[in-house]
Amino acid sequence: MVNILVQWMMTGIVSLIHPFFVSVIEVNHNAKEATVEVSVRIFSTDLEKTLQKYTSAKLDILKPADNAFLDKQISTYIGNTLHFKINGQPVTLNYIGHEIQQESVWSYFEVPKIADMKKLEVDCSLLYDFEKSQSNIFHVKSRNQDKSFKLDYPKTGTVFDF
Repeated sequence: MVNILVQWMMTGIVSLIHPFFVSVIEVNHNAKEATVEVSVRIFSTDLEKTLQKYTSAKLDILKPADNAFLDKQISTYIGNTLHFKINGQPVTLNYIGHEIQQESVWSYFEVPKIADMKKLEVDCSLLYDFEKSQSNIFHVKSRNQDKSFKLDYPKTGTVFDF
């Protein structure tokens, strides 16, 4: 009984400290450059805890001992949990890099040689292996239109038509 009470109290305390689990994925078709630019924003603590599951090396996102190793971890994890089809064709997200802004990590990707984006199909399980109340919010721009959608666990797919 005491164990259950302690678990409930700890859950309440944790929810006050970090009450929601969300990432923001921005997708912008740059017609002039014929590219699709992707930015992924994740709370640094959530990303660090998730990445730590996949390596025995100690990770510190805010003060990495090896920035190239951290880049590889971020690129691999997001590449495994975020997939796009553009105009019906699967594409590869090319990792550009990351930066820390306050409590978040912004990761940047690019898809080259996309002259027009009429349809974007999303398969996203980003941080679903970390938190079952995770939400992934998408903001997509193409053909002078802005669209948004929120994926809540366990849903992984959505489609944007332009």
